Amino acid sequence: MIDAARRAFQLPDLRRKIIFTFAMLAVYRLAAHVPVPGVNAARLRELVENNQLLGLLSLFSGGSLETFSIAALGVYPYITASIVMQILSPVIPALSELSKEGEAGRTRLAQYTRLLTVPLAILQAYAQATLLSREGIISNFSLFDRTTFLPTLSMVLTLTVGTMFLVWLGELITEKGVGNGVSLIIFGGIVARLPATIAQSFVAGANWLGLAVLALLGLGIVLAIIYMNEGQRRIAVHYAKRIRGNRVYGGTTTYIPLRVNSAGMIPLIFAMSILLIPGTAATYLQSSDVSWVRTTANFMVGLFSTNGVFYWLLYFVMVVGFTYMYTAIVFQQQNLPETLQKQGGFIPGIRAGRPTADYLSRVLNRITLLGALFLGLIAVLPFVAGRLTGIQVLTLSSTGILIVVGVVLDTMKQLEAQLMMRRYEGFIK
Repeated sequence: MIDAARRAFQLPDLRRKIIFTFAMLAVYRLAAHVPVPGVNAARLRELVENNQLLGLLSLFSGGSLETFSIAALGVYPYITASIVMQILSPVIPALSELSKEGEAGRTRLAQYTRLLTVPLAILQAYAQATLLSREGIISNFSLFDRTTFLPTLSMVLTLTVGTMFLVWLGELITEKGVGNGVSLIIFGGIVARLPATIAQSFVAGANWLGLAVLALLGLGIVLAIIYMNEGQRRIAVHYAKRIRGNRVYGGTTTYIPLRVNSAGMIPLIFAMSILLIPGTAATYLQSSDVSWVRTTANFMVGLFSTNGVFYWLLYFVMVVGFTYMYTAIVFQQQNLPETLQKQGGFIPGIRAGRPTADYLSRVLNRITLLGALFLGLIAVLPFVAGRLTGIQVLTLSSTGILIVVGVVLDTMKQLEAQLMMRRYEGFIK
């Protein structure tokens, strides 16, 4: 791998791509340290550490939320818009047709995703700022007061522009650099927080045995994620011979790679986002003057506490369910049976058309069960690790590990492809 990296830097065009990628990540980290004025940074940092919903948002912003910088929203609105577009594509006929139009259709869908990101970023910026203003962290924040209207509007627009700036950086990395730009933006934020997280563990006086167990567990999780992400079921496909003029096409045998974990980290994000809403909403009702409302709110806060067993059991079940849901959506968008039929391909022993679709669905459901259970176990491992070691590492959670490992694998594969084009030994054998 070291030799391959050396050879990669010896290639002028590939060296420029790698340097450009690091330069854009440096610009992102610089923007993450430009704070929005009028924020009590000390109280905000304390709130983020104690609020699970803000902690999740801080994960995707690379810690920018803790300082409420211009990049405080991160690329989370863009991720939300991308997920919404993926879910709506099979439902809305116009979007479904666009997804089948090749590169031009994907370009149009990407433009719709960027347009949808803007209102989502505005809503998230206003919601987060309103939440912080209620906690006394932001002063003079209200759209309905003449004296604070312009400062409020300026803050919301600044946070929205910050998100779109990060999306633009990500697209520049994808176009002129190496790897998926948006994923690398999230990856850079998570990795940038690692030194502070490790230092906090030592400052907190964590026992050495607990740290050793946590390190070994983390290494095992990384290896398991790599193994499962690369795992696939290969379905053999034969292509019939076709004669056009004096040329013979087809007659070859290939395979369809059905991945064991085709959903990635999306089910964990879905499940965590939904689970954090009831407990977070209930915290605002704990001070109610109505006794039954206050009692119900206290019960909900305790029930959905991240320190309770119920929360993690429900988290496991929801991750498994969302894995099946998202995998089915992605499989439907690929439309493999129709594509095979148009190209003259068939699975040996399976008739084309509906029987092929049913066969692929059965195989996908079986292998997805293993992937779903794996994601569920990865989701609850932070809770188990905390109970075993007494150390809570929220920053490097299961979602964070999945993102880091997935981005590293994807980037290494792209570098390998670049090197293999020049007959160099790649990163992955």
